[in-house]
Amino acid sequence: MTDELRCIGCGAIIQTEDSDKAGYIPKSALEKQKDDIYCQRCFRLRHYNEIADVEYTDDDFLSFLNQLSQKDALIINVIDIFDFTGSIIPGLQRFVGNNPILMVGNKEDLLPKSLKRSRIKDWVRQSANKEGLRPIDVILTSAKKGFEIDQLLEKIEEYRNGRDVYVVGVTNVGKSTLINKIIQQLTGVKQLITTSKFPGTTLDRIEIPLDDGHFLIDTPGIIHRNQMAHYLAPKELRLVTPQKEIKPKVFQLQDQQTLFLSALARFDFISGTKDRNGIVVYLDNNLKIHRTKLINAEKFYQKHAGELLQPPTKDELETSFPKLVRYEFKTKEKSDLVFSGLGWITVPKDSVVAGWAPEGVGVSLRKAMI
Repeated sequence: MTDELRCIGCGAIIQTEDSDKAGYIPKSALEKQKDDIYCQRCFRLRHYNEIADVEYTDDDFLSFLNQLSQKDALIINVIDIFDFTGSIIPGLQRFVGNNPILMVGNKEDLLPKSLKRSRIKDWVRQSANKEGLRPIDVILTSAKKGFEIDQLLEKIEEYRNGRDVYVVGVTNVGKSTLINKIIQQLTGVKQLITTSKFPGTTLDRIEIPLDDGHFLIDTPGIIHRNQMAHYLAPKELRLVTPQKEIKPKVFQLQDQQTLFLSALARFDFISGTKDRNGIVVYLDNNLKIHRTKLINAEKFYQKHAGELLQPPTKDELETSFPKLVRYEFKTKEKSDLVFSGLGWITVPKDSVVAGWAPEGVGVSLRKAMI
C-alpha cells in the first residue's frame, strides 16, 4: 500500500493490492507514472468511458460531511437547477455547523434565454430556506460552458476570509466539472479531476492549493437515491438530461387530457377555465412527448411503456424502474409543475393538474418563472 499517494482524478488513496477497492492501480502501471497518478478506475473512465463499482457506501460519503462542522471554512453547495429536490443534501446545515454556505446553481446555460435569472435565484434561495438552509448568496453558473466562473471566484474570495473552501454536492450535479473549470481558470490545467455522467465519480477529497496557503477542497458526491439519474442507464440519461438550451413546446389541452413524458413521467390536465388551455413544456429537446385522453392513459402506458414510450426500456421497467406516483395540484396563479431532473410544465391559473413521477422523485408547484 502506498498511503501517501492519491489518485488525481477521484482522490482515492492509491493501492496495488485489491482491484475491487478504490484507488487500485497495477504495480507495473504505478512504476511507470511519476507525477499525475490516476487509479485504474479513473483511467478507464477517462479513456474508455467505462465505470467500475467500488466498495463505498452512503455512510462512507456522509462521514466526510460529518467533519465539516469542526472546520472553519466556506462551504460551496453545488445544486442542479433542473433537480433541486434531488440536489439537496439532507441535514446539510447540521453538518456544516456555523460555516457559511454559498449556493451555486449549475447548468444555467440550459435555461431558456427568456427566463429571468433573478427569478431563478429567488426561487433557489426560497427553496433552500424551505429545506432549512440559509445561503449567504446564490450564484448561477454553467460548469460545462464556464459561464460566470469569474464572478464565482470573486464571491469565493469575498466570503472565504482567508479560510479553506469545501465544495459539496450530491452526485451528478456537475461538481467536479465546476472544480475543473476553476482549476483551469486559476492554473490553465484542463480536466484534472475525473468527471462523467456516472453518479459517484469523486471518491475522496481532492485538495487544490490557493495562493495564501489554504485549499479549495472537492469532496465526494453524496449519493441521493431520489435522483432520476440513479434509475437510468448512461445512454438513456443522455436522452433525458438537457444538453442544450431548452426550446419550449406549446400544447393546447382540453380538460381530461394527458401528456406522457416518454415513460419517465406523466402530466394530467384535469380541468381549466377554457375550452383549450395553453400549456408550455420545458424538457430536453429530444425527449418524446405523447398526448392521449386521460380516460385511456393507464391502458396506453401499460401497452406502450418501454417501446413507443421510452426511455426507460422494457427490461428496466420490469426490473429496476420505480412505479409512477401521482401528485395533484390546483393553481391559484400561472405556475410551473416541476419534475425533478427532467424540467417543468407551465400551466394557467385556476387549473387542476396532476404530475406522475417515479416513486421518490420530486414533483412540486412553483410560481411561473416565465
